[in-house]
Amino acid sequence: MEISYLMLGSNAGDREEYMRRCVDLLHRYAGTVKGMSAVYESEPWGFDDPAWFLNQAVAIATSLTPKALLENIQKIEQTLERTRTRTGVYQSRTMDIDILLYGNCVMDTPFLVIPHPRMTERMFVLQPMAELAPDMEHPALHRTMAYLREQCTDRKIVRRVNP
Repeated sequence: MEISYLMLGSNAGDREEYMRRCVDLLHRYAGTVKGMSAVYESEPWGFDDPAWFLNQAVAIATSLTPKALLENIQKIEQTLERTRTRTGVYQSRTMDIDILLYGNCVMDTPFLVIPHPRMTERMFVLQPMAELAPDMEHPALHRTMAYLREQCTDRKIVRRVNP
């Protein structure tokens, strides 16, 4: 079993319900949920939209390979009414699940890059990750999540929604 850290995000439809259902589906199809951060609300990153995101970091213990985990979370996104476009442009979505970390794995393939290549640029990722696993080290940078959050230059608003 490997511990994988995922980032959940939703800014379309019933965001709270999509987040709740996502955690249930992760537990069913991806692995055992071992921990979750609080839910945070954040400004859209990389595109303009009046609908803010709900974000949450989730730790799961999984027996799936990174590729199989990716395939399963993409199926979960589809179940939660996510539609993908091939344009490469950020857009609103009912559910987005990113693999941030997978154990100490460092990989760069055409279908998956771990650690997530932009996680250190995004406060909406680092704030919940520093809450959930402050001492977790980024396997390529060898810096903790708490340190990376303190060094992040992203100034988009990220605010805690629940205790």
